[in-house]
Amino acid sequence: MTTACRSLHQVPAPAKLNLFLHLVGRRDDGYHLLQSVFMLIDWGDSLDFTRRDDGTLSREDVGSLALPENDLCMRAARLLKEVTGTQAGADIRLHKYLPAEAGMGGGSSDAATTLLALNRLWGTGMKRQELMQLGQRLGADVPFFIAGQNAWVEGIGERITPVTLPVQRWVVVKPAHGVSTKTIFSSEKLARNTKTAIISGFAANDTVSDVCPALNVEQMLAEAHNDMEPVARELCPEIDHAIKWLGEQGLKGRMTGSGSAVFAPRGHDRPLASAPPGWTVRECCNLAVHPLRHWCSD
Repeated sequence: MTTACRSLHQVPAPAKLNLFLHLVGRRDDGYHLLQSVFMLIDWGDSLDFTRRDDGTLSREDVGSLALPENDLCMRAARLLKEVTGTQAGADIRLHKYLPAEAGMGGGSSDAATTLLALNRLWGTGMKRQELMQLGQRLGADVPFFIAGQNAWVEGIGERITPVTLPVQRWVVVKPAHGVSTKTIFSSEKLARNTKTAIISGFAANDTVSDVCPALNVEQMLAEAHNDMEPVARELCPEIDHAIKWLGEQGLKGRMTGSGSAVFAPRGHDRPLASAPPGWTVRECCNLAVHPLRHWCSD
């Protein structure tokens, strides 16, 4: 069992971008089957954790966005406490920098960081695969953040194959309004029969390992797509405006996840024009691994 500590500060919870998102089917229970490449970026939330010995769990939201009392972060803390039987508690401070309803996995990343941090803070000693199994009970994206590497993701999000991506710069644009994932998934216009792809179809020429294959991002952006984007653009016209705004900057954008954030590779160094009021524009780099990758063993 690992040695417990008393507090952890400025613990990162990075966002992700979906380089593509194909819906390839639907299970009998209604869950959609997907294929995607999830890419970690250096933009995210930050959390502070202080151990309590009375078993109490509390969360304080720092910033303008107040979250529901039973958000993914608190659900993660309660789940780990329940499963491990620890008598410890924690005060959690969540510094929310990622916008809501962006399709960037902000809540899922907060939950993953909470599991990783409290596992360390409480000294509960759970292995990565055990934490990933807990994460799957919280949401489809949570296991990816616990796995801690860029990945080819399949199934309902539980089949994760690490991949290597070249480090490059990206522009991410979040319009003022969001869009409901549930509304998109319930649309009759949503395509759910995209042909299944294979990892080797996007392999880079310098691929040297089958364990963590290198992917050709340029090819992926050219040949793959986001099946949710057409429906989301119709439901939230600002997504369409954001993609057009990126086009005016000489950048070819697409939506990430279920939106409403859109992104594009930063293909030039020219300054970007001012964005409309209420929009968030951020220049990022992708990460090779999650900053907390070393916090638990495989």
